[in-house]
Amino acid sequence: MIEDLNMIYDEFRDANSKSISHLETELGKIRAGKANPSMLQSVMVDYYGSPTPLQQVANVNTLDARTLSIQPWEKPMIEEIMKGIVNSNLGLAPQNNGEMVIISIPPLTEERRLDLVKKAKSEGENAKVSVRNNRKDALDMIKSLKDDGLSEDLFKDAEDEVQNITNEYTNRIDNILNTKETEIMTI
Repeated sequence: MIEDLNMIYDEFRDANSKSISHLETELGKIRAGKANPSMLQSVMVDYYGSPTPLQQVANVNTLDARTLSIQPWEKPMIEEIMKGIVNSNLGLAPQNNGEMVIISIPPLTEERRLDLVKKAKSEGENAKVSVRNNRKDALDMIKSLKDDGLSEDLFKDAEDEVQNITNEYTNRIDNILNTKETEIMTI
């Protein structure tokens, strides 16, 4: 029974780690006014008829805190890269200098910063919901062990352990959100 409980805890932690990884990925897409190659992760480019991630057809780098450069591996791809960026609805205006695509990241207005903080908090809430769903799954597995003969003391201890793990991951989510909010609101 103890091995079963440990397996449940491990699965619970693993599922919660995936929720945190997803949150960090989503927060990485929220720009904080600084140029970051990960801002373009969702951009798809028409590469000879098939949609392809931008990173697979070009190098994406930061020239400075407010400028991204995209160096295509094939010159004819410049136009397709520009179309992909415009179609991605990121609110960025790519410029073509003949050799590469340059994107100047405009400074964020106070209103836009507050919208981004709201979006970040929404992603954080989604992560917390995921952790709570994982908790429900773990508690259901523990209840099935109780039906198979798990003692009342072990059952209560297991419930407490699941709640402690839930609190740990919820606190991590809060810390990640606070860091992102500070990053967004810093001018």
